[in-house]
Amino acid sequence: MEKFSLPSSYIFCRLLVLSHALSSRLKFGIHFISVFVSRQDLTDDRIFDIFYIPTQVKINRKKIMLAKLRKSCSCTPRKMKNIIMDFFPVLRWLPKYRCKEYIWGDIMSGLVIGIILVPQAIAYSLLAGLKPIYSLYTSFFANIIYFLMGTSRHVSVGIFSLISLMVGQVVDRELLLAGFDLNDDAPPGLGDGSLWNNSKPNTTAFNFTIGGTSVECGKECYAIGIATALTFVAGVYQVLMGIFHLGFVSMYLSESMLDGFATGASLTILTAQVKYLIGIKIPRSQGHGMLIITWINIFQNITQANLCDVITSAICIVVLVTAKELGDRYKHKLKFPLPTELVVIVVATLVSHYGNLNELYASSVSGAIPTGFIPPKVPCFDLMLRVAVDALPLAIISFAFTVSLSEMCAKKYAYTIRANQEMFAVGFCNIIPSFFHSFATSAALAKTLVKTSTGCQTQVSGVISAMVVLMVLLFLAPLFYSLQKCVLACIIIVSLRGALRKFRDVPARYHVNKVDTLVWIITMSASALISTEIGLLVGIIFSMLCIIVRTQQPRTALLGQIQNTNFYEDDLEYKNLSSVPKVKIFRFEAPLYYANRNYFLKSLYRLTDLDPNLEAARRKKYEKKEQQQLKKGDQTSANGLGMEETIVQLVPKQIDFQAIIVDCSSISFLDTTGVNTLKEILKDYKELNISVLLACCNPSVIDSLKRGGYFGKDFGNMQELLFYSIHNAVQFARDLNVPADCTGV
Repeated sequence: MEKFSLPSSYIFCRLLVLSHALSSRLKFGIHFISVFVSRQDLTDDRIFDIFYIPTQVKINRKKIMLAKLRKSCSCTPRKMKNIIMDFFPVLRWLPKYRCKEYIWGDIMSGLVIGIILVPQAIAYSLLAGLKPIYSLYTSFFANIIYFLMGTSRHVSVGIFSLISLMVGQVVDRELLLAGFDLNDDAPPGLGDGSLWNNSKPNTTAFNFTIGGTSVECGKECYAIGIATALTFVAGVYQVLMGIFHLGFVSMYLSESMLDGFATGASLTILTAQVKYLIGIKIPRSQGHGMLIITWINIFQNITQANLCDVITSAICIVVLVTAKELGDRYKHKLKFPLPTELVVIVVATLVSHYGNLNELYASSVSGAIPTGFIPPKVPCFDLMLRVAVDALPLAIISFAFTVSLSEMCAKKYAYTIRANQEMFAVGFCNIIPSFFHSFATSAALAKTLVKTSTGCQTQVSGVISAMVVLMVLLFLAPLFYSLQKCVLACIIIVSLRGALRKFRDVPARYHVNKVDTLVWIITMSASALISTEIGLLVGIIFSMLCIIVRTQQPRTALLGQIQNTNFYEDDLEYKNLSSVPKVKIFRFEAPLYYANRNYFLKSLYRLTDLDPNLEAARRKKYEKKEQQQLKKGDQTSANGLGMEETIVQLVPKQIDFQAIIVDCSSISFLDTTGVNTLKEILKDYKELNISVLLACCNPSVIDSLKRGGYFGKDFGNMQELLFYSIHNAVQFARDLNVPADCTGV
């Protein structure tokens, strides 16, 4: 038998046929190979063209969907194991825990965070309008649940000033609507320990139904009832968002918007703490414009300031700020941050207790903090309906801050997180603790940074922090009875330094991006001057409007060639660029869709100095006049010019190009209007004998053009209209034949 050798193209085709063995091309591939073996005169390029003849493949989508549904609904032991381990990531990483390597870092960071958590939890209870015991509950349960369900190793979840403020605003509003006096001090203790009992009569009581039973509830139990209902609904929202994979919602919260929101809320927090700082009693403002109203009340009552609280606040702020500044300056030399807040609280409590500041100088103190746990209660369904709308922004902000911090830590320490699982973790950090008289939680930036700087390795540090809080809950809480509220206010205000320092970054931010700076200013102003919820809504809407405006009026430019290269850039931004003879290169830096269609056309006409519609209308006008003159037998045109001179005038002198190249490298997608717009300019310029070429189109744009019929039937004009680089398009345009009757081209 005679032997023969096959070219490399045969091997290539054979592999392609095998890869499509399950498709409808199998028979064609086998037939093609048999033909190819007998015909040795086909080139590699020709083989590629033949093999990829477009074919219609019939796919039974119904069967595919049923198969996927059957697979997803199947229940096997292995699948159930994976579901459980995905839902509780601790089951995956804890068995692999390197005790000798990780344990000391986790213990150290856990102890430090626990020490910081205790004073912050007590302080942030002022923001939430609740007793300190509830803040301690929140810190304890959040750390335990996130240990079981979280995917970030370094995030610290618990009390967060912004979330506490949002909870406090809803609590205050509902207390006012229920007829309670916000300025009336609640009883010093919890009576018999029941959430729903009043140990002392308050100014009013509120009746509502729990489990079909009418219950009379005082101010304190109603406040925590509102907080737990709000927290439960926010957690349900987050879990539902996780089930339906709606984590993408956080992508609409830009960094500038979140920074502005946090700064505006910080101003609100600062304003709310001033009355504790100087020891005056003013009505707690609610609704829009709370910041302005509060400052007016402060200045009207400034003469009632408590001198003892003023002196204590001044000393505490000086000590805290000095310690923070020294800690920031020498943090590379410190193995762990100084527990300044705890030292200040311990010293201030001892001074207040032995100095009898409450009895002698009427200084406001924290009061009794009971030990132990209150029996769990189911959040009230009636209250859930009242706060359902307020829970939505709370859920979004809580999730957004947690995921952003988790991603920041994961990127820094080279591991991955699952955003959807983070949604579940934060959701259940709200749902489960709401049964134990806790309120909404989130990841906190300051504690997360401390956690990473003190050697944290895994979520075990969160368990250590929870144990520290548990010790306070069980044994040490009553020791904080004499702690002045002005000291707690000082801790809150000093913790806002990072957010308030954003004002110093405004000039640098403006230099980098003016639009982002405007988003920051608008969001910050709305959050501070109107309300936090309205500020969040305004920030999201304004950010989206900025994106729409950017795409509606994007940057456009004519490009010139960089000398002695194959590259082209904006001739207004770069010097010494040479223009391409008889060619205009137009760049549009945005998607082309229905909203910016007119801007695209106007920019193209303006930069090329030619509107094809006006030019076509002008030509028709002259042709009509010439036809009228010819009917009269006069060889002179309407302008008094000869026929040849008139024909020359039909083409304006400014048309010094024969081709327009549209640089599509910045066009990410086309909609139907965008495709029709390109078809329109192709047709309009063709009537003027000007070619329109497209360069640097991405696959999705090419696909849209194909489906829109831009290249004609069977894509016959594709090779003459589409180019993979600007330089290839320029070379093609230079080879175009210039029509004899268009002297201006």
